[in-house]
Amino acid sequence: MKRPKLPGVFLFVVCLLAYFMFVKHHNAAQNHEPFRLPSYHPARPGPIGDTGPASAAAEQSFQYGIMFDAGSTGTRIHVFKFQVEAPKLAHETFKAIKPGLSAYADDPDKCASGIAELLEVGKSSIPHSVWNITPVVLKATAGLRLLPGEKAIHLLENVRTLFHESPFLSRHDSVSIMDGTDEGNMLLLADSPTVGMLDLGGGSTQITFSPQDEKTFQTSPIGYIRSFQMFNNTHTVYAHSYLGLGLMSARLAVLAGVDASPGGVTPELISPCLAPDYSGSWEYIDVIYTVKGQKAGEPAYDACRTKVQKVLYKKVMKASEVAGMDFYAFSYYYDRAVDLGIIKEHMGGTIKVADYIEAAKRVCNSPAISYLQSPFLCLDLVYISVLLQELGFPPHKQFKLARTINQVETSWALGATFHYIESLKRL
Repeated sequence: MKRPKLPGVFLFVVCLLAYFMFVKHHNAAQNHEPFRLPSYHPARPGPIGDTGPASAAAEQSFQYGIMFDAGSTGTRIHVFKFQVEAPKLAHETFKAIKPGLSAYADDPDKCASGIAELLEVGKSSIPHSVWNITPVVLKATAGLRLLPGEKAIHLLENVRTLFHESPFLSRHDSVSIMDGTDEGNMLLLADSPTVGMLDLGGGSTQITFSPQDEKTFQTSPIGYIRSFQMFNNTHTVYAHSYLGLGLMSARLAVLAGVDASPGGVTPELISPCLAPDYSGSWEYIDVIYTVKGQKAGEPAYDACRTKVQKVLYKKVMKASEVAGMDFYAFSYYYDRAVDLGIIKEHMGGTIKVADYIEAAKRVCNSPAISYLQSPFLCLDLVYISVLLQELGFPPHKQFKLARTINQVETSWALGATFHYIESLKRL
């Protein structure tokens, strides 16, 4: 199969992701007050390398945007620098902090220090002279979608206040919870077949690709496939986010039973997916669970796989054509491959579904001492291997694993930022 070429891909990626992910949010923004970007003031000096009018004039060639990705396990800031003449990414600054916003559900004021820390990253990365025309946006994903409504609202209101007090451009729609279907990632390469994206977060998991098979169109549930216009062409995307099937949510469901709900209080969780002699604690969405291993009547791998299969039963849509497409895999897919030594932390690489399967068998059936430092490794690997097969990927299927592409963090944030900037210009 022809190997996709990466240089230049982000010109199309930015625009495609931008439209696909934020058209809903743009439409919602129409209900707010009219807004236009403030005029640029090239004579206004700034502390970051500014030398006066000449430097400021040079900055007119660029537009900056700040996107906060508030996930279930952490909050990440992306500071993007775009060329004005063409929709091209010139630079990205990235930083992540832990825990996620949902960790402050019972004390929302405590989230302020982390958000303030990340805002300082924005200040240090963007010339002072353009702070007032640089939009700052936060989109929360699965972690906040799983919280009770009032708790999520209080957290977002605190962030909104911090944004309004910052020197950056902030509107009422700058802070929100993202629709799960907008979380999908996709790359379309101009000179190769389409490339799909798999993302496994803590609270949800996404699959995104460009469908080519008529069977996919006929059998996909309503809402999984969208068509839209861009660059005078029609583009069609298959994208779905499975809320509650992220790795951390899946752990709870496997340990506590199929109908377990995040935040539900269960004093003790016993599972064959943990080493028989293991006993410890695990915290998820403000609840601390006691977790213990269980001696199974069958090999640990088989017993754990049965538990996982029950959790995933009829919850995942299989698309047969994905078996023949190139796919990138991110987040916990990447992390567990690092844990196994299949790839190096900062280099990426490739992995097959069969590699996850064989590693799961080896870890689950090995003496407990081999994975006591990572008590959930057996469960995680079984879950990943079963999930991938439920999505339609056979054991021989190989994925590309990456943290970044062209030195840019792989996430929905790039397209989301570009689209938000463009939507402001149209108001």
